Amino acid sequence: IRAFQRTFATLPQVACFDTAFHAGQDPQEQRFALPAELQSKGVRRYGFHGLSYQFIMQRLSELSGRAQGRVIMAHLGNGASLCGAQGGRSRTSTMGFSALDGLIMGTRSGALDPGVLLYLMEQGWSHAQIEALLYKQSGLLGVSGLSADMRTLHGSDSPQAQLAIDLFAHRVVRETGAMAACLQGLDLIAFSGGIGEHDAALRAQICAQLGWLGVALDAERNAAARGDVCAAVHAEGSAVEVWVIPTDEGRVAADQALALLRAGA
Repeated sequence: IRAFQRTFATLPQVACFDTAFHAGQDPQEQRFALPAELQSKGVRRYGFHGLSYQFIMQRLSELSGRAQGRVIMAHLGNGASLCGAQGGRSRTSTMGFSALDGLIMGTRSGALDPGVLLYLMEQGWSHAQIEALLYKQSGLLGVSGLSADMRTLHGSDSPQAQLAIDLFAHRVVRETGAMAACLQGLDLIAFSGGIGEHDAALRAQICAQLGWLGVALDAERNAAARGDVCAAVHAEGSAVEVWVIPTDEGRVAADQALALLRAGA
């Protein structure tokens, strides 16, 4: 931003924050159980993937009468998170102060007992080593020892690759259950992101474990959904609608920038 200001002094710049969609969450969702002084200095839960979730919610509002109900959106890719929404607004999310929290990701650990970090520090690990571990060496790559790419893991006969897939799915299921409790039920779940849009097998694995919530997939619809168009993949009679929604964060940012510039014109 500063470089552009120096070089193109008259060029308008617009920042679209990935946390903005979650800004209206209730205080108990944003708060850590830490001293108030740290909260006042900005140590709190923010949530991320907001541009993606805003796009998904907009598309769902055009496609389903349940979009204003109790919705869980799953942005599953190299970065992965869930967002629980009601009335079209974010109510809860798995990412917090940073984009490390919550689900397992391609190379990120997801939620981790802080005691692990204290232990590593006691063992002499430096800040740089811990940062590299959490951001670059963990997640699907760390568990499988093979790859951060879900397609590679599906194609491998390694037990560790299957463990990574199963652990990824398990964490999605566990966090979905927690969010459904916070929302007091579930009307719709939407899959997006590189994995969520294209991995029919993983969607089936996750939804099979959510059957207790009333989730039922149509196997043919699910197999046919490849992330190129929005698709309903739930079975007839499913208590919960299941959608595959290709996301477009760039379009949301462009629309917001255009609206702001037009308003100031």
